[in-house]
Amino acid sequence: MAPTAARRPGPADRFLTGVERIGNKLPDPFMLFVILFAVTAVVTTGMALADVTVQVPGAEEATVIRGLFTGEGVAWLTENIGANYLGFPPLATVLPILLAVGVAEKSGLLGALIRRVFGSAPRWALPYAVGFVGVVGSVMSDSAFVVIPPLAALVFKAAGRHPVAGLLGGFAAAGAGYSTNLLVTSLDALFAGITTAVTENLPDPGAPVTPLSNYYFNIASSVVLILLAGFIIDKVLEPRLDRQGVPVDETVEDGEQAPASVVRTAELAPVEARGLRWSVVVGAVVALVILVAVILPDSPWRNETGGFLPRSPLLSSIVFIVFLLFIVPGLVYGRIVGTITTGRDVPRVMGEAIKDMAGFLVLAFILGQFIALFNWSGIGSWIAVAGATGLEAIGLTGYPAILAFILLASVLNLFIVSGSSMWTLMAAVFVPLFVLLGYEPAFIQGAFRVGDSATQVITPLNPYMIVLLTMLRKYEPDAGLGTLMARMLPFVVPFWLAWTAILSVFFFLDLPMGPGNGIFLDR
Repeated sequence: MAPTAARRPGPADRFLTGVERIGNKLPDPFMLFVILFAVTAVVTTGMALADVTVQVPGAEEATVIRGLFTGEGVAWLTENIGANYLGFPPLATVLPILLAVGVAEKSGLLGALIRRVFGSAPRWALPYAVGFVGVVGSVMSDSAFVVIPPLAALVFKAAGRHPVAGLLGGFAAAGAGYSTNLLVTSLDALFAGITTAVTENLPDPGAPVTPLSNYYFNIASSVVLILLAGFIIDKVLEPRLDRQGVPVDETVEDGEQAPASVVRTAELAPVEARGLRWSVVVGAVVALVILVAVILPDSPWRNETGGFLPRSPLLSSIVFIVFLLFIVPGLVYGRIVGTITTGRDVPRVMGEAIKDMAGFLVLAFILGQFIALFNWSGIGSWIAVAGATGLEAIGLTGYPAILAFILLASVLNLFIVSGSSMWTLMAAVFVPLFVLLGYEPAFIQGAFRVGDSATQVITPLNPYMIVLLTMLRKYEPDAGLGTLMARMLPFVVPFWLAWTAILSVFFFLDLPMGPGNGIFLDR
C-alpha cells in the first residue's frame, strides 16, 4: 500500500495530542493512590503536630486531626492494614454481583441476549438497537467494549447499512453511557460502596446509599441516552461516513487474520435460542417469587412500620436479589447449551470472572488504605468544612456548584479512565463537602456519573480505544486516534448536555434519585 502524505495537524489534533502527552505522564492508578496516600500521610502528620481541629456542623465535639506518622498513626496502620482492605465497602457488594454476572456472561447468556436484540431489530431501528445494547451492555463491564462494536458492525452490514457506523456507534454508546443502565449492575454496587465508605464518620450523612440509590435517575438517563445514541448514529455518524467515502468492506491483507474478538454471526443456533427462552422464563419466575415475597403483609423484608423506605431489609438485600436474577438464568442457559455441564463448571466460570477483575482487587488494596486514612485522620472533614465555607463565602452553593463538579469530573476523566479510582478520589473530598451544603450523597454520586462517562470515548488513555482502532483499520488502514476522537465528539457533547439536563430536571423538581434517596438533606 502506498504511503499517504503527511498532513499538518489541526488545533483539535494538537489539543488531543497534548491530552495524550499529559495523561501518559500520570502514574498508573495503583501508584497514583500510593502517592496520594503518602501525601495525605505527610499532610495529616503536619496538621496533627500543629494541633489542628475542625468543628463539623451537627457534631457535639470538634474533630481532632490525627497524623499517620505519629505513634498513634503507626499503630493504627499496622493493626488495621488487613481490615482496611477487606473492609473496603465495594468488595462486599461488587464481588457477589460479579460472581453472578460472571456466570451469566461466561455461560453465553448475555452474548446471546445481545445477539437476539440485534437480530430482531428492523433495518430502520438498528441504530437505536445499537444504542440500547451499548448503554445496557455495561452490565458486561469492560467486555462490552470488545463484544458490542464488531457485532454491531456485522449486523449493520448484513442490513445494507454502513458497518463502521455500527462499529463506532456501539463503542460510543457503551462508553459514553457507561455509568448508567436500565439494570442494577456491579458498577452501582461499586459506586455505592465507595460513597458509603466516605460518609461513615459524618454526623448527618442522609439516607443510606445502596446499589438502588440512583435507579430512578439511571432509568431516565438510559432511555434518553439510548434514543440520543440511535439518533446520532442514524442522522450524524452514518451520513458523514458516506460523505467521506469510508469503505464498507474490510480490507484484510493476505495472510492477516481478523481479530479473534470479532463475532462472525448474529444469528442464534437452535440450542442457543432454546436456552435463551428458558433462561428468560426462569428469570421471570424468580422475579415473580421475589415480588410475591416482598408484597406479603408480613414480609421479613419490610421495616418496623411495614414499609420499605427509607430503610428496610429489602433495600439491604439488593445485592442478593441481583445475584439471583443473574446467576439462576445463567445456570439454566449454560446447562441447556452445554457451557455448564457439571457442578465443577460453576466455580470455574466464577473463577474466570474473578480473574477478569484481578486488577481491581489489587487496586482495591490501596484504595481501601486511602479511604481509611482519610476517614481516620479527619482530614476529609477538615477539607469539607473549609471547602463548604469557601463556597458559601463566594455564594457558590446552589446548582452552579453542581455543574462545576460535573465539569471537573469530565476533565479528570480524560486522564483517569478508571471510574472506581476517580470516584474514590473525588468522593473523599466532594461528598462530605456537598453534604455540609445540604445535598444527599446519592445525588452527588449521580452527578458524578454524568461527568464520569461522556468524555472517556475521546481520551487516548482509554485502552479500549486502541482495540477499536484495530477494528477500524480493517476498513480504514490509515485511521488514527485522531480519526476516532473526531468521530466520537458528536456523541460526547450531546450526551453531556442531555445527561446534565436530566440531572437538572431531577434537581429543580426535587425528584427522588432512587428508592429512599432524594436531592436535599432533611434538616
